[in-house]
Amino acid sequence: MKIGLFIPCYVDAVYPEVGVSAYKLLRHFGLDVSYPVAQTCCGQPMANAGFQRLSEPLIEKFDRLFSAYDYVVAPSASCAAFVRVNHPEIMKGKHECVASRKTMDLVEFLHDVLSIDRLPGHFAHKVSLHNSCHGVRELGLSSASELQIPSYNKIKDLLQLKAGIEVVEPERRDECCGFGGMFAVEETAVSCRMGKDKVSRHIATGAEYVTGPDSSCLMHMAGVAKREGMNIKFVHVAEVLAAGV
Repeated sequence: MKIGLFIPCYVDAVYPEVGVSAYKLLRHFGLDVSYPVAQTCCGQPMANAGFQRLSEPLIEKFDRLFSAYDYVVAPSASCAAFVRVNHPEIMKGKHECVASRKTMDLVEFLHDVLSIDRLPGHFAHKVSLHNSCHGVRELGLSSASELQIPSYNKIKDLLQLKAGIEVVEPERRDECCGFGGMFAVEETAVSCRMGKDKVSRHIATGAEYVTGPDSSCLMHMAGVAKREGMNIKFVHVAEVLAAGV
């Protein structure tokens, strides 16, 4: 099985340790993992800002680089969702997006494709699970509360395989943290208040860490926590899952 590792912008520029953890984890399970060095942004920032046309060259490049792999795996629910859901919509009638159909978030891939039942190492901490919006409502990483369906959580399933960990969830577990890309820029006060409320609920669980599948959400909450003097740490789920590899 040949895996193309897609490392989104936030990970590449700000949290490279997340990309390293994703690579180590995939290699641990015996996969043939490649990182196309010419890869760039998937086009999500431009498209979300209303400039879909400007994202088209990036979408075409993404498809050229990744279409030959069996799966494209990214440690980012929002970017994986954008590639899979939005790439075909934006390029409809212009370009067949082959790679988009093979693109998955890291958690989704480990849970649904590899169906792992073990993890190396341990993480002896109490962590509060952050369910980011794209992961819940576009990738189905966990059940959306508004649908009133039986509860499930693929992120939690994987985390509970880690020795020593205690996983908890905050009140209103799938409510947005307020990041939302352009929303955080254009509606700063609302975004910050949403972030503060979300971090407060994570802290109320008694957790040492907040973890989740999106560096962007974790970055937003970490910034709010630092500014407000709120004592909790943030770590990407890839780093937790790969601890001890």
